[in-house]
Amino acid sequence: MSKSLPYSVKDLQYDNAKFRQRSVSKVITQSLLTNNMRRDCVSCSTGKFLALLLIFGVGYLMLTHPSTAHSLSVRVADKLSIHGEGKNMTGGNTVSGRIGRKPPRLPPRLPPGEHGSHNDQAVHEPAKLNTDSGWVVRQQKVKEAFIHAWSGYRKYAMGNDELMPLSQKGTDGLGGLGATVVDALDTAMIMGADDIVLEAGSWVETHLSDLIRKKGQVNLFETTIRVLGGLLSAYHLSGGEKGANIMHKGPKPSVYLDIAKALADRLLLAFTSSPTPIPFSDVILHDPSAHRAPDGLSSTSEVSTLQLEFNYISTLSGNPKYSIEAMKVLEHMKGLQKVEGLVPIYISPDSGGFSGENIRLGSRGDSYYEYLIKVWLQQGSNRDKNFTYLHDMYTEAMKGVRHRLVKKSIPNGLVFVGELPYGPDGAFSSKMDHLVCFLPGTLALGATKGFTKKKAMEENLLNFEDLENLKLAEDLAKTCFEMYAATSTGLAPEIVYFHTEEYSEEGLDGGNKSSKYMNDIIIKPLDRHNLLRPETVESLFVLYRVTEDSKYREWGWHIFEAFEKYTKVESGGYSSLDDVTSLPPRRRDKMETFFLGETLKYLYLLFGDSSVIPLDKFVFNTEAHPLPIKGI
Repeated sequence: MSKSLPYSVKDLQYDNAKFRQRSVSKVITQSLLTNNMRRDCVSCSTGKFLALLLIFGVGYLMLTHPSTAHSLSVRVADKLSIHGEGKNMTGGNTVSGRIGRKPPRLPPRLPPGEHGSHNDQAVHEPAKLNTDSGWVVRQQKVKEAFIHAWSGYRKYAMGNDELMPLSQKGTDGLGGLGATVVDALDTAMIMGADDIVLEAGSWVETHLSDLIRKKGQVNLFETTIRVLGGLLSAYHLSGGEKGANIMHKGPKPSVYLDIAKALADRLLLAFTSSPTPIPFSDVILHDPSAHRAPDGLSSTSEVSTLQLEFNYISTLSGNPKYSIEAMKVLEHMKGLQKVEGLVPIYISPDSGGFSGENIRLGSRGDSYYEYLIKVWLQQGSNRDKNFTYLHDMYTEAMKGVRHRLVKKSIPNGLVFVGELPYGPDGAFSSKMDHLVCFLPGTLALGATKGFTKKKAMEENLLNFEDLENLKLAEDLAKTCFEMYAATSTGLAPEIVYFHTEEYSEEGLDGGNKSSKYMNDIIIKPLDRHNLLRPETVESLFVLYRVTEDSKYREWGWHIFEAFEKYTKVESGGYSSLDDVTSLPPRRRDKMETFFLGETLKYLYLLFGDSSVIPLDKFVFNTEAHPLPIKGI
């Protein structure tokens, strides 16, 4: 891309309606000098005299009859106005207002050394469609994708956990509780997809209670975030507890709450069966009973990503037992030794201590950090009473992230979050899971507490730490988007490595040779799959709400278009991919529940009105189920 700007300094010496108002005298003079009179009269002395006399006469009128001059100026400006840009072109009615015109504004210049990638240009050209109606159209496209995804699931897998769209059948990999139905339910409510709400809600009312009593082993974490979280969100959005009442079809709100309580009672055994505050990882529903994972350990992120849901069901039921057990986990972890707030990815329910030294914000570590700030936010007016320790833990952890895990790639300086697989004294790894792309949204949310940056600045809510975190959020969001743009398909792989002074590998780029960051991002063969994950669009949604910068919408639209182009299955549903670097990409026979529950929901909200599910009134659990903040 050329460095040159679209306008030269020389161009700015001319009156140009794109930059400033043209005076009446110049408009008339330039008109005269471009018509036949110029050719016939200017060459003779009489003509020159008459032209000068006319100019001075107009000037006299402007000085002695300002209202007449102003009306003429308005008419001229109206003719020059394009798409409403002329409405501020006229000056005031005073002579000084007409004479003291502001100098033309120079076009924006890129910072030194920044050329912008091909993606920057491609992204911002469609941004001219930045009207409400344009985004409504794009939002409708996301709703159509959701309906298409649901249609495949309903036809071939209704009641199963997930759809295998290529085989056109269902599979139960999450315990057999119909996870896609419950995960998708509140998405359908938010989108106003009435028929799907009725179908999904009726299935929940008819089948889910029986399945909870009869099914076998389920994972505590997965069942809590997808099924329990989905039921609680559906309860609120269908009008329960003075909820949003945005959807009238389907069962009464109490149906969702009653089933949620029945499920929570069984899941609670994972906490009460453990000898420490750290719960076991799995529950047998039909016994009911709970037990450890085969290796005896629980994931740090899993045991610390249950509190939003259990807190809310205590609020709804009036029974504090759920919240008490869940919050014991975070209270216990507060006292454990950490590395600048950073924690290993495994913890023992037997000893209550961390196991191993592996520190990362990807799998098994990610949502520990997410829930520290979200559980604090959930408390509303009570957050600064008994819950300040959560904010303190979050603040310390983000300092640790910035100090120990944040690096820049070479040659082009993408900001990324790496890992310490052997602990703080071991070697740094430039590996970054796509899962880490939750972090930009969490950082932005933690900085502004769900308000826009503008409002937070006006009300003096941001300290230096918040501003640092917000800057890091924007830098990381850029990196997460480039992980998509660097591949042949425009879709991100599950894992990338970044080229640094200490680490590089040749011949492992994403396939998009025109990407500015082709040599910064390394994608190994076993990491090239895409599971329709939501983390990047989640962060784009939060950052758009916080910064109001439309580039995040445009990046989201490019990602959505790539999903449509390469993952859509004509018979119904969407498919994960085996390799995002090759064309055409090989498909995996799986549509994850979170594609309906998270990815499409966040895209829909990204393109919609910011008053829908506002971030200062709701927190999203880690499966994108919105739960209300207390007292709001």
